[in-house]
Amino acid sequence: MKIDKDLMKGSTTMLILNLLSSGDMYGYEMVKELERRSDNTFTLKEGTMYPILHTLESEGMVESYWEDSTSARKRKYYHITGKGEKLLREKKREWQIYSTTINKVMGGACFE
Repeated sequence: MKIDKDLMKGSTTMLILNLLSSGDMYGYEMVKELERRSDNTFTLKEGTMYPILHTLESEGMVESYWEDSTSARKRKYYHITGKGEKLLREKKREWQIYSTTINKVMGGACFE
């Protein structure tokens, strides 16, 4: 089942920060890791990912650095900062309250 993009919009920052909390990654690697962890339910285009990363970087939530790869190209890696880790904790708490409340309203039952 395809997930409505509007549902995903509110959680992309949390998902990206959560990916980076497990280690530094470059953009395409984050796209693929998100797909893998979500069993291909969540897919982000690189054109969606990079503006979010640039915003997070300008807000001091992530830092970037260039590193040589095994190919001829350099890759830009992203690293979560202490400020980003704090935001991630807040977003996780917010998500917990939101999802718990939605489940209460929906009756807490599994949906068919």
